[in-house]
Amino acid sequence: MEKIFKAIEKSAKEIAKIIDRDTFSYSNGDNISGDHQLELDVESDQIIEDNFREIESIKAISSEEKDELLQLHESGEFLISYDPLDGSSLVDVNLSVGSIFGIYKDEFRGSNLVASAYVVYGPRVELVVATNDVKLYRLANGEFHFVKTLLLNEKGKLNATGGTQQKWHSHHKEMVESLFQEGYRLRYSGGMVPDLHQILLKGGGLFSYPSTTDKPKGKLRLLFEVMPFALIYEKAGGLALDEKSKRLLEVEPESLHDTSSCFFGSKYEVSLLKKYYG
Repeated sequence: MEKIFKAIEKSAKEIAKIIDRDTFSYSNGDNISGDHQLELDVESDQIIEDNFREIESIKAISSEEKDELLQLHESGEFLISYDPLDGSSLVDVNLSVGSIFGIYKDEFRGSNLVASAYVVYGPRVELVVATNDVKLYRLANGEFHFVKTLLLNEKGKLNATGGTQQKWHSHHKEMVESLFQEGYRLRYSGGMVPDLHQILLKGGGLFSYPSTTDKPKGKLRLLFEVMPFALIYEKAGGLALDEKSKRLLEVEPESLHDTSSCFFGSKYEVSLLKKYYG
């Protein structure tokens, strides 16, 4: 497992370098989810693939930018799903973006998720790793250094909700409005990694991406985005549920690129699901 985390660190350093350049352009293709790929997406994906190829314990990898599972080492025991550059469209306006990693054993399902990690590329490059607990590392002088262990409070102050408001269901609108009436502050950049990172570091709140009338199963991908963050939030003392109040780590993916509604946060905010969603 240590070699896998070292490969993630190496990939993060290399991706940070390619982000730090003057021009960005789109590639000639879309990924399987229908998102038009930036060249940065494709380059970041290749960087991670190349670094994971060096590790014999990794059996196969799946990426948001790859249509199918890629076999690496037949004798390996770990499967890794990753989003190489989440929120890449925000790079040209100089907002933070990130990489997300889920490390599974034997099979891609929440009960087999043994560790997860994400990287934030912002004013500083930071790495968060979840195993038995959740640790924050910061890149300085070419190396990642431990900063602190992260824990959520029972109740937070921030609210970040994705999806087009016009497409929200009425009960979701009511829940969001109730948070604002309680004095919660809106913090939403359009990037999953920086928004969830902010809530985690500020001690609590709610990040939600609900089902909508145009995306009845939500938009965010279970294996690449949702489940890795579910593990992180649970290990930090929070909750991670779908709109039926089911643990996201118990949702069974129907395909590599399956999606789900998702709610992450402190226990108080996520518990509101039962009140507004039934």
